[in-house]
Amino acid sequence: MPAQSRSAWPRSDAAGLTFRAAGEADIPFLSRLYASTRVDELALTDWSEAQKAAFLDMQFQAQHGHYHKYYPQADWLVIQHAGQDIGRLYIERWPSQHRIIDIALLPAHRRKGYGRALLRDLIDEGLLAGKSMSIHVEKNNPARRLYLDLGFVVVEDKGVYDLMACAPAGNP
Repeated sequence: MPAQSRSAWPRSDAAGLTFRAAGEADIPFLSRLYASTRVDELALTDWSEAQKAAFLDMQFQAQHGHYHKYYPQADWLVIQHAGQDIGRLYIERWPSQHRIIDIALLPAHRRKGYGRALLRDLIDEGLLAGKSMSIHVEKNNPARRLYLDLGFVVVEDKGVYDLMACAPAGNP
């Protein structure tokens, strides 16, 4: 669960978002959510639906394993709205910074202000702790505009991804 109480995330609370720890029973939802983030790029292939499903399952399993291996102390959260699972937030709080490992919402819940509210709360949490908030963002991710609008800047080019950070005043 978040290190801060729910009241410490006022914008998320006002948007009706709640959070719960993700568990093994959430794997089918998390896999479906992951697949929803890859629809556009797979639309460019001539693969059958079965091939796409197999590829997405393989990629989800690889990502899931990578995240758990390299971010062992992270909070693995399912985002809910009105009691319905709508997304995921994975975040690890290091001594030097807070890293958003992944944030994703189902397509029907995008562009409704939920992501903006949650990101502003996360930025505020980091600022209160005197830490920067960072995230890897694919260069072609439409949410990139939101990150820039919220004060994130590119701090490192990682090829397909950019490492973006939003630092407290006076910190790099």
